[in-house]
Amino acid sequence: MSETLNLKAKLGLNVFKEDKERHINIKPGMEKDPRLKRAVLVCPAGLYSLNEQGEVEFTIDGCLECGTCRIACGTEVLEWKYPNGGSGVQFRFG
Repeated sequence: MSETLNLKAKLGLNVFKEDKERHINIKPGMEKDPRLKRAVLVCPAGLYSLNEQGEVEFTIDGCLECGTCRIACGTEVLEWKYPNGGSGVQFRFG
C-alpha cells in the first residue's frame, strides 16, 4: 500500500521555474508597512518570514500563485501579477 503524503511532501513535488522578473514585489516605501506581517501568517507556502529586525522578508521560489498575500496585505502594499508564460509553479501532484 502506498504511503499518504502530507501537505509539505506534496508541495515538495511541485516544480518552480524562475522568471527573469519577480511577479510579487513590495511597493517602494511600503517595506515596513504593518500589513505585510499578515502574509507571514497566511501564505500557504510559507514564503514570508520576519527577520531579527522585525521586517518581513520573502522568497519567490515555491510561490503557489494563489494570491493570498495580495488579498491579505492589499494592493497598496504589494505589486502582484502572474509570472510570464513558461515560468512559475508547475503542480506535480493531483
